Amino acid sequence: MGDFFSSFGTLFSEYDIFPAFWVTIKLAFFSGLFSLAIGTALAIMCVCPVPFLRRFGAAYINTVRNTPLTLIMVFCSLVLWSSLGLEFSGNLASNSFWLAVLALSLYTCCFVAEGIRSGFNTVPPGQAEAARAVGLTFTQTLGSIILPQALRGSIAPIGNALIAMAKNTTVATAAGVVQMSTVMNEMLENRPDLIVPIFLTVALFFVILILPMGMVTSYFSRRMAVER
Repeated sequence: MGDFFSSFGTLFSEYDIFPAFWVTIKLAFFSGLFSLAIGTALAIMCVCPVPFLRRFGAAYINTVRNTPLTLIMVFCSLVLWSSLGLEFSGNLASNSFWLAVLALSLYTCCFVAEGIRSGFNTVPPGQAEAARAVGLTFTQTLGSIILPQALRGSIAPIGNALIAMAKNTTVATAAGVVQMSTVMNEMLENRPDLIVPIFLTVALFFVILILPMGMVTSYFSRRMAVER
């Protein structure tokens, strides 16, 4: 038993586990922020009265959400950066990080948009009709009446999408970002004799990252639920 616990100390002393976990946290944080912003914009496009925007929003969501995230990650790294010259930073590690954030955001925003669209369905149609009856424009109706209620009604699906996104940060290895899955692969390659401690360590860090997200989502989905 002593050798089993000492193996954890060996892993933490030989590999940069904490820095990799910090990169994973930053990936989840920034990707979550951008996913919320882009997903909200897409959801608004899908319900706006402009046909072109509705078709564009629907086409983007249906195309990107059915595309493997690894393919999007590789596209951002090899096409946008290597071929087209899109660069966020002169530092290679920083540039790879932001390319991974871009890929995660462009992918996850589709699921966030669908979650917000489900929230639109919780708003009684009579409220929008009443708003039009008193002369409110689409923008005023959306911003003052529909969107606030839709966001409250879509906390649970948005939270689930962000939790899935946090687990999808492992795919950032395809963009050259050194995070938890990268270190895990390195440990498995060099220390296959410690396979159980390696998997337990990585699993524990992801539980630490994701469990609070689930608890916060559950709390606010109950706290902010719209009573009918």
